[in-house]
Amino acid sequence: MTKWVYTFGDGAAEGRAGDRNLLGGKGANLAEMCSLGLPVPPGFTITTEVCNAYYANGRTYPEALEADVVSALDHIGRITGRRFGDPSKLLLVSVRSGARASMPGMMDTVLNLGLNDETVEALAADSGDARFAYDSYRRFIQMYSDVVMGLDHEVFEEILEDQKASLGHELDTELTAQEWQGVISLYKAKVEEELGKPFPQDPQEQLWGAIGAVFSSWMNNRAITYRRLHDIPESWGTAVNVQAMVFGNMGDTSATGVAFTRNPSTGDRQLYGEFLVNAQGEDVVAGIRTPQNITEAARIAAGSDKPSLQKLMPDAFQAFVDISDRLEKHYRDMQDLEFTIERGKLWMLQTRSGKRTAKAALKIAVEMAKDGLITKEEAVARIDPASLDQLLHPTIDPKAARDVIGMGLPASPGAATGEIVFSSADAEDAKAQGRKVILVRIETSPEDIHGMHAAEGILTTRGGMTSHAAVVARGMGKPCVSGAGSLRVDYKAGTLISMGQTFRKGDIITIDGGNGQVLKGAVAMLQPELSGDFAAIMEWADAARRMKVRTNAETPLDARMARSFGAEGIGLCRTEHMFFDGARIVAMREMILADSEKDRRAALDKLLPMQRSDFLELFEIMAGLPVTIRLLDPPLHEFLPKTEAELAEVASAMNVSADKLRQRTEALHEFNPMLGHRGCRLAVSYPEIAEMQARAIFEAAVQAGHKAGALVVPEIMVPLVGLVKELEYVKARIDAVAQSVMQETGTKIDYLTGTMIELPRAAIRAHVIAEAAEFFSFGTNDLTQTTFGISRDDAASFLETYRQKGIIEQDPFVSLDVDGVGELVRMAAEKGRATRPAIKLGICGEHGGDPASIRFCEEVGLDYVSCSPYRVPIARLAAAQAAVAAAKSAAKRS
Repeated sequence: MTKWVYTFGDGAAEGRAGDRNLLGGKGANLAEMCSLGLPVPPGFTITTEVCNAYYANGRTYPEALEADVVSALDHIGRITGRRFGDPSKLLLVSVRSGARASMPGMMDTVLNLGLNDETVEALAADSGDARFAYDSYRRFIQMYSDVVMGLDHEVFEEILEDQKASLGHELDTELTAQEWQGVISLYKAKVEEELGKPFPQDPQEQLWGAIGAVFSSWMNNRAITYRRLHDIPESWGTAVNVQAMVFGNMGDTSATGVAFTRNPSTGDRQLYGEFLVNAQGEDVVAGIRTPQNITEAARIAAGSDKPSLQKLMPDAFQAFVDISDRLEKHYRDMQDLEFTIERGKLWMLQTRSGKRTAKAALKIAVEMAKDGLITKEEAVARIDPASLDQLLHPTIDPKAARDVIGMGLPASPGAATGEIVFSSADAEDAKAQGRKVILVRIETSPEDIHGMHAAEGILTTRGGMTSHAAVVARGMGKPCVSGAGSLRVDYKAGTLISMGQTFRKGDIITIDGGNGQVLKGAVAMLQPELSGDFAAIMEWADAARRMKVRTNAETPLDARMARSFGAEGIGLCRTEHMFFDGARIVAMREMILADSEKDRRAALDKLLPMQRSDFLELFEIMAGLPVTIRLLDPPLHEFLPKTEAELAEVASAMNVSADKLRQRTEALHEFNPMLGHRGCRLAVSYPEIAEMQARAIFEAAVQAGHKAGALVVPEIMVPLVGLVKELEYVKARIDAVAQSVMQETGTKIDYLTGTMIELPRAAIRAHVIAEAAEFFSFGTNDLTQTTFGISRDDAASFLETYRQKGIIEQDPFVSLDVDGVGELVRMAAEKGRATRPAIKLGICGEHGGDPASIRFCEEVGLDYVSCSPYRVPIARLAAAQAAVAAAKSAAKRS
């Protein structure tokens, strides 16, 4: 019989840390902490399998679940000496989500569950604190009505703010028990008014309502968005954790807080977190009250006049420090902890691997490896390759003038400049239009996830270092300044007011997540230095990986940047990008519009020295590393004059009439140019183009070789080959040019001729094509287009709909379609090697910088991946992780 519920508490647990897939991250770690003998409130976990069954069966539960839950509640009761729903021995519970992958704030929670008009009086009598009891009841009504009944929490916030104003209170903690009773009456009346039914009084109804709401929150919009952004499968589902309540709002000897065992922004080895006295957990992350520092050192650094936990509750603080150290050593990773102190006693509510910036991740991994806590391979595996992007972009130039208009907390490092927007919808709209924005909010909530993703950075006027904005921004690698309390945001007026200045939507500001400054206008930025921990991880990664990492580059700037990032050559030089500047485009147009081969060659003679100079510079920058140069690929119409002025310029250069050129331009028009006269088809029709480019390559190779005193071996790639005879024809022209240049220069030239595999036919006939090709480079952009029959330029209009409806999991232009396109790559690789065992195999599409695609390339055994310059470090790390994973899999099989 399937086990749906696992209990934990009193130093024992039915689950363990390895049951993450079944119990979710929170449930597995609660079980583990219990087994370690740590103070954890007893409870039980309803498994992720129930979530999947719940949705598969039309949102109904498995038949045996109710009895299992009743039994598990009895388990909690035996440990606590209390009974759920029994006023004489009152047990209250929390109901929380817990997916196997951390999804902070994305799903729902209900606290204080089991309170009603009768049990609240029992809680008051039992605790001896009526104010605490009624405060807990109003919290429960507000949270349950929002999460389970769908009544927005802001409705209750308005009631509470009105009551505080009428009573002359500023803080929630100032309300008396009698005043809370008045608020509760207003809350209940509002529920009945808005929903047409009273607030539920039956604890069992409350419990099942909360369990259903948590399972349902797996499919709310913010959770769906978060899963999409972090590649978390919908099929994983969430667990539900039910625990005995412990209370941080039982007066001045009680507190609640969130902490990290190391600084999640910098990685420094110091306890980092915040807490609130006389509060519950939601208060800390909601940003409603200003939290206090946990350590005295952090309080001094922040300049706070509020006492630290270290000073205020030294015994509980020391117990927390000891547990933090123990958990970090046990899990061998930086931990994100939630705790409650109830009348001086510490309770641990959660531990999980903490979200961190890329900078912090590198520092933590390197330090732990050097301390012997983890291996170098484990350190490499700990870093999310995509997160390195955070380190490869500008920060504010320290010499730049700063017009500071506000200060907040440095919640997530880095800097960003953009237009002010006040809503997530506006942020998404602006990004779609190619505009960069800063999302400015009083405070963010999980509903803002899509806007935060679209923005360059986030600025909030409320919230601490562990607020929603701070945690999510760090996870996304976006700069964030939180708690900028001197700023005033008015959503209705669409204004940000600071220091007597008014800023409106569209005005430019800059935020510095490193020091919390908000700056007027755009500010000069600097490129980061990739040394220290970054260099150490890259060194360890390079030692672990098998595949080489090249770059896609055709400009000296890109080539130098890629070399600085560790590129081991050029895997794709798109020569067409070299023809669009100044005199080049005129000569190119002359060549295209010429009537005869003689005239075409005359125009090509003008382009030859330009191409030779381009290739020479690339060879010199790469200093003997391989350089793969693709012959002209796009259809010729892309180079043609678009305006009358451009047409007149070319007509003048060619000494022909504009009308004649216009007719020639119209003759070159194609209905579907992506599948038209392009690639090797151009070289077959106009071999003189390929001959000019080959000559430029060989002459540059000879010059570069003489300068360097070492041989340069260019790799010439013929694009869009589908028939071996196409490649043989073009290769013959290339070989003829090579012979001519060798005779003219008296220099032997070594070179490779290969092709880009970007057509299904080429993959199917790879064993034949390999007879002529010395290397294959998989052009997965076009291979994806031709395999799916989808234009990449038009796919955005429907692929997102496909993803939302579950037809596809990933955009195949972002991450390689392993089952279809990948199968063609695998087939071509196997067929190519069968004919030519030493054939060199690489990938040069955008997938060359995607970690998931790189894992597939390792599996297939490609020799290298090639990607854009800024993705080179990402590819180096991803290739290392893929190699380590492949070695582990092979070891298991053996």
